[in-house]
Amino acid sequence: MSVTLREMAVSDIPEVHQLETELFPEDAWPLAAFESELAQSETRNYWVYESDGKVIGYAGLCTVLPISDVQTIAISPGFQGQGLGRKLLTLLVETAKERNALDVMLEVRFDNPTAIGLYESMGFVTIHRRVGYYKGGIDALIMRLQLDALQGQEGEHKA
Repeated sequence: MSVTLREMAVSDIPEVHQLETELFPEDAWPLAAFESELAQSETRNYWVYESDGKVIGYAGLCTVLPISDVQTIAISPGFQGQGLGRKLLTLLVETAKERNALDVMLEVRFDNPTAIGLYESMGFVTIHRRVGYYKGGIDALIMRLQLDALQGQEGEHKA
């Protein structure tokens, strides 16, 4: 099964929204939210993974300098554990660097240890906990990756 990554198109929104409601039944974005996000191309970047003509993952980034925010990232359960989420997150971080952001921020449900583990493995650190942020009273962790620190390290390795 081949998986391809490409920029999200307006025609992908119904399928992305269907996957969103399957993966995040309590917290799913409404269809109009995806439409609004894609319409803001000056500050937004969205991608989808596709396999056999079907959307199996997606991610989005909002950049308003000096910060980039991970808006969403999701992989269909049948494709999890293959590194696709890590590749999407890497793409989001690289895009944030290209857009000259100093930090990448994200929110994650406290009860999602798989996602938290991925974010921590890529250098994100928890900077705050929002009590009862998600439906059902689930806390959110606010996590940050400092890009200015990473960019300085890259320069040191090249020297």
